Amino acid sequence: VQLQASGGGLVQPGGSLILSCTASGFKLEHYAIAWFRQAPGQEREWALCISSMTDSTHYADSVKGRFTISRGNAKNTVNLQMNNLTTEDTGVYYCAAERGAFYYCSGDGPHEFWGQGTLVTVSS
Repeated sequence: VQLQASGGGLVQPGGSLILSCTASGFKLEHYAIAWFRQAPGQEREWALCISSMTDSTHYADSVKGRFTISRGNAKNTVNLQMNNLTTEDTGVYYCAAERGAFYYCSGDGPHEFWGQGTLVTVSS
């Protein structure tokens, strides 16, 4: 059973990046998926999530209007589209799976599985 985050890299301010969260060993459709991020020297913070049954999405104010979470066409994948990136978006991004959470999700969890993190660096 594993959750893997991928797609991080270096991008210029104003640019875009797509992260993916892929599950193996369990069906991602039964879980709400959240993305957290941790900037250098700061605590990890919740960024956004998608619920399991209704795919309702919820965003922190810091990413609202710029980031979009969706379930991918590929099975067992959730994508995070990040647009208009700023240097404040730099950090390690983690995806996490919460069982249930059919209609609503948040950063509260509990999250049963965590990905290993993927580094996003926004710099000119």
